[in-house]
Amino acid sequence: MIHRLIGNTIRQCRNIGLAGILSFLMTLIAAAAFLLPGRAHADELTCSHLPSVMEAFHQHHYAMKTTTGAIRSQAVEQMIKRLDSSKTLFYEADLATLRPLLANVFDSAKKGSCASLGPVYDLLVARARENEAIVKKLLGPNFRINKNLEFVINADKRAYAKKEADKQDLLEKMLQFQIENALLSGIDPAEARKRQIHRYELQTRRVVEQTPDELITVFAEAFARALDPHTGYLAPKDMEDLKIQMQLSLEGIGAVLSSDTGFTVIEELIPGGGAEKSGLLKPKDKIIAVAQDAEKPVDVIDMDLRDVVSLIRGKKGTKVTLTILRQGDRKERFDVAIVRDKIDMKEQEAKITYEKRFEKGRTYLFGVIDLPSFYGGEKGGKSSSEDVKKLLAQAVKQNVDGVVLNLSRNSGGLLDEAVRVVGLFVGRGAVVAVKDSRGRTTTLANGAVATGLSRFRTDMIQFPQHDPDALYLGPLVVLTSRLSASASEIVAGALQDYRRALVVGADHTFGKGSVQTLMQLPWDLGAMKVTTGLYFLPGGKSTQKTGVAADIILPAWSGFDDVGEAALDYALPPQAIAPFITAPEKEGPAYSRFDDKTIGLLAARSQARVAGSEKFAEIIRKSKEAAQMKGIVRIADLRDAANREDDPAENKTRAEQRQRAIEQYAPFIDECVDILFDRIRLRPVRSAV
Repeated sequence: MIHRLIGNTIRQCRNIGLAGILSFLMTLIAAAAFLLPGRAHADELTCSHLPSVMEAFHQHHYAMKTTTGAIRSQAVEQMIKRLDSSKTLFYEADLATLRPLLANVFDSAKKGSCASLGPVYDLLVARARENEAIVKKLLGPNFRINKNLEFVINADKRAYAKKEADKQDLLEKMLQFQIENALLSGIDPAEARKRQIHRYELQTRRVVEQTPDELITVFAEAFARALDPHTGYLAPKDMEDLKIQMQLSLEGIGAVLSSDTGFTVIEELIPGGGAEKSGLLKPKDKIIAVAQDAEKPVDVIDMDLRDVVSLIRGKKGTKVTLTILRQGDRKERFDVAIVRDKIDMKEQEAKITYEKRFEKGRTYLFGVIDLPSFYGGEKGGKSSSEDVKKLLAQAVKQNVDGVVLNLSRNSGGLLDEAVRVVGLFVGRGAVVAVKDSRGRTTTLANGAVATGLSRFRTDMIQFPQHDPDALYLGPLVVLTSRLSASASEIVAGALQDYRRALVVGADHTFGKGSVQTLMQLPWDLGAMKVTTGLYFLPGGKSTQKTGVAADIILPAWSGFDDVGEAALDYALPPQAIAPFITAPEKEGPAYSRFDDKTIGLLAARSQARVAGSEKFAEIIRKSKEAAQMKGIVRIADLRDAANREDDPAENKTRAEQRQRAIEQYAPFIDECVDILFDRIRLRPVRSAV
């Protein structure tokens, strides 16, 4: 989410192209830079910059004002995690060597020396060379695939190796899956082994070609992350990601990608994009290599999805060539050259569908608005609030009996857009307060609020200045999930606090209730992303860590029980301030409200329906299976998946895949509509026209 303060430029960034993958939103505010010692120009962060950078983080951070012993320890652990994220390099005994060396940087950097990073670098090189030697030994003529092998892919769930035999066992399991992926892509066994050896040789070379000084950037990243999950240091190369998506456009090939057991998979082709225009690509195609114009292709099997996206993404007018693996009636490998172009992200726009219910000869109509993000901000560009406004006007014209606002896959966006969306259902009223590190509070409201201003400690920001009244006054349900984060939590929570809407879905939303400010560093050193405040709902509660609790809980649609702010390292605790609910009923027409008695009756009826639903029983069964297998992958499963893809009946077209996804998600929408239908039967209410 992006928070806009007076006189500041506002922008949002979000990871793109990751279908089914949680994209965690960064909140950005342009802010004044601070002075750092060093050269007038610099290519990278140096040791002499570290003390000033760390002090700047503390100066601007909402809560972490000094480097405590706990922060030092957390930074050291984060550093180790960044150096060996897979836990395949270091031994358990290495940690006792690394920790004091890394902790020493805090004090030595003040004297302009980061010499203790030298032994860290030496150990890193030694372990990389050791891994290369082990891999070459394992991939000898006696190497065989064990189809019954299971592997824990989440490194956090694995322990560090205690001895070489443990490391060898871990590397062998990784190689088994890497080789299996290569075989499934049509590569012969000898070539697959050769490629893996080359991959580890390349990894070693990359480590060796670095210098101890390059670890300073990694240290800065680790320190920042030790403060809270959303604070971070962004090197210059990372700034490119900040230029993408708020206007629902990007420059690229126009494809939605996901990662599946080591492969980069095309989930969807964006209409009008180069990938679709090629006429050669379709969903479920696997990208196994990427080549820039006139350059040799890079093997991307088992490559991190973010790195693959970086290879594919590029400026408008440039060419990228993808090597595609297609598994249908027969396996095909072919190259597709695509010219990058500007892509409109239509799939992220708000949309409306309609559902009907029938009783006693009467038809009841319900509008379902799907809002995947809060977008806008560019003059003349798309705006989520304006799009929702148009859809609501359409729904009101059709005299709908209720509306479902689907925020279940909404990870956030522009805060002012979220405020405007709340205003479409509430009218004039305070929506959210932002408390900064100095204890100052800024309240954001829809329209000019005439009452209660004396209670606010500082500023009130009002938008829009025109047309602030509610557009839709009838029964409203907001559908949420554990993936609903940031701005979507503010919308759901504000509507809940005003008793305007019933929140239905997961037990609680993600719990991302903090504000991040992006501060550009001088001398092209990158930027700091610092947590500078917390958001508070009109009832005074923060969404931080706890999220927004559902009024009516539906079964989880996945096994992701650990999704949420509370599962992240060093998450800030929740807080509370005095309530600042205004009185919208005095500012405009009265809207439909939910009282405790009605909520209880609706919850009981919903629970009874869910308990007797075969569709929800299947959802619960699959969720339990996913939870049991979470973090574990089997070679046999890879082969089964490949065989299913070979089945023409499973090789769905883009439209068929989308329809299937709609059908799988339909029970949650249907239940929300049924809850609204119950609401009308308990207390007949008609929408305003």
